[in-house]
Amino acid sequence: MLRDHAGRVFQANIVLDAVLAAAGFVAAISWSVTGLAVESGESAVRLVALAFVGSMAWPIMLGRLGAYGSQRRASLSQVLALVGLAGAAAGALIAASEVALRVPFVGHFALICSATQMLAIGASRIVLFAALRMLRRQGRNTRNVLVVGSGPRARRVSNVIDEHPEWGLRVFGFVDEGDFPFDPQLLKPPFARLSNPRVHKMHEVAELFRENVIDEVVVACPRSMLAAIAPVIANCAAVGVPVTLLSDLFGDLLPPPRPMQFGPLPALSFSVVNHSHAQARIKRAIDAVGAALLLALLVPVLAAAAIAIRVTSPGPILFRQQRCGLHGRRFTMLKLRTMVADAEECRSELERLNEMDGPVFKIRNDPRITPIGRLLRRHSLDEIPQLWNVWRGDMSLVGPRPPIPDEVDQYQMLQRRRLSMRPGLTCLWQVAGRNQIGFEDWVRLDLEYIDNWSLALDCQILLRTLPAVLRGTGAS
Repeated sequence: MLRDHAGRVFQANIVLDAVLAAAGFVAAISWSVTGLAVESGESAVRLVALAFVGSMAWPIMLGRLGAYGSQRRASLSQVLALVGLAGAAAGALIAASEVALRVPFVGHFALICSATQMLAIGASRIVLFAALRMLRRQGRNTRNVLVVGSGPRARRVSNVIDEHPEWGLRVFGFVDEGDFPFDPQLLKPPFARLSNPRVHKMHEVAELFRENVIDEVVVACPRSMLAAIAPVIANCAAVGVPVTLLSDLFGDLLPPPRPMQFGPLPALSFSVVNHSHAQARIKRAIDAVGAALLLALLVPVLAAAAIAIRVTSPGPILFRQQRCGLHGRRFTMLKLRTMVADAEECRSELERLNEMDGPVFKIRNDPRITPIGRLLRRHSLDEIPQLWNVWRGDMSLVGPRPPIPDEVDQYQMLQRRRLSMRPGLTCLWQVAGRNQIGFEDWVRLDLEYIDNWSLALDCQILLRTLPAVLRGTGAS
């Protein structure tokens, strides 16, 4: 009976969206400044066909986006975001159909039409959202939730439900594998007022489904109990009741997961560095294009620096060194040589003069640096060849500076998170003082960048890099 009611609401919602989309189509024709010229019966048929596409596009797109599923726990912004996405897709479909059907429109009719439809359907969603939340707060339109588990995680589920009466959820009971005593005082109302607050056993689940209306099962048991809940999941699958699994199985050690596919297998990805894939792809595109343009522009500077290095110091122009990139993967980083040719062999003799804390080796007045090398370092001109590493994908324009393997070997586990993002030419450390900053603060700045990364932050760092390079702040 409950599912029949849900089906009727589902169908009514689809019909309402189609009607509002049709009304928006008609309104767009009326409001279109450029107008419409229907010169024949054939033009009228094409117009009707476009009207059908424009009306049915919305239910189809909203259905593909999951907007007709349960929205009880969704916020208004999430609901309207789905309407916006559907509107963009519907507008593109209307525009394509307008061209394909050769409807005699001129101007931006598809844009006007989709915007009008979006306003109408968005307004209906706002009204429906507010009305349903008001009804649920009054105890109507409720759904029963069965919670698997009876420990702290299960009690937290009940408390969260209690804190959101607008969801219209009611904790029906708890299921656990043992016959544990249950103290309803551990929970906030309304569960303490339920008529049967005891914990049900696993073997009672089938009977619970037969004799009661259960709309959702929430798995909130500890990891040790997951293997024992197979009968509960089997019963849910048999009767078609949705199952929600809380993903905080590892406490605060991992962030919320993202659903994904591992080949043919469904999976959950727990990524500590949980960045937008779209923004990451844009970042990579900016790196490739930006590195290519900068290399082309800086060819004269590279040529002048190469000549100066060759004339003033014997040895190669470029210095090649193994560095650690994303997740510790090694690559050959390029720099203009700023030290004597045998600088690496002399390092062991200078270890006692190291002025940096942590596993980093830096000396303010390093005797291995050549006169021209000191000038190149002061203004970071020696870093220009790393644009080749950026173009190749070993590095990025912005990111934590790439460490050498010996330094990484001395990292503590938390410090290794610096390697969870592609290394860069510049970073927060670079614009905040460089060698004037200790290693611990250096790591803190890198982790702050990783945790708060966005394209806007990259732009800010790039804009701050140029004056820092010109001043030569903190360089040695």
